Amino acid sequence: MTTPLTTNILIADDHPLIRSGIRSVLDAAPDLRVVAEASDGIDAVEQGLREEVHLAILDVAMPLRTGLQAARELTRRRPGLRVLMLSMHDVEDYFFQALKAGASGYVLKTVADRDLVEACRAVMRGEPFLSPPTVRALMRAYLDDPAALAQHGLTPRELEVVKLVAEAHTNEQIAQLLVISPRTVERHRENILGKLGMRDRVELTRWAIRHGLVDP
Repeated sequence: MTTPLTTNILIADDHPLIRSGIRSVLDAAPDLRVVAEASDGIDAVEQGLREEVHLAILDVAMPLRTGLQAARELTRRRPGLRVLMLSMHDVEDYFFQALKAGASGYVLKTVADRDLVEACRAVMRGEPFLSPPTVRALMRAYLDDPAALAQHGLTPRELEVVKLVAEAHTNEQIAQLLVISPRTVERHRENILGKLGMRDRVELTRWAIRHGLVDP
């Protein structure tokens, strides 16, 4: 992919003030231009599939569909689109999930005003980017407990179900949103609880918050 002279960017975050702050940082750079905004993961996918967008900047936790889920779909349907994840959390599991979803970089919101422009330019050159605090968190996690980097083993569909369960949707509502049967939803829930060694919705909701699927 040839790097464009001006990178057209989609910002997706459910907080208007954060989107406004990110836009002001990016629009001040002569080679970066925000052309679209989204407030949830479904809208982010729809806008990210538009031809004029070169780079999608996605918040990890958004309503309806997380940034991780949106990134997975965008990179599958538009391989040339670059993706950069934004998060409040320097937790190693978020970063590895972002990589698996096809993201090229991971920027903490707390240092976005300092790192975001550099991150955009790096990923458009085809280079990975990590905020320095995230690098330090990864080093701490590895030194303290290498086993902590193990994956949870849930499928993309199971992660969608976890998010919707944690958002207090009923089986019937989840079935409608995912276009599957309520019985299939129930089977997914049983499999998820079994894989994670959990007993109920409360434990599952806590897990979803810790892993950035929903906001606390």
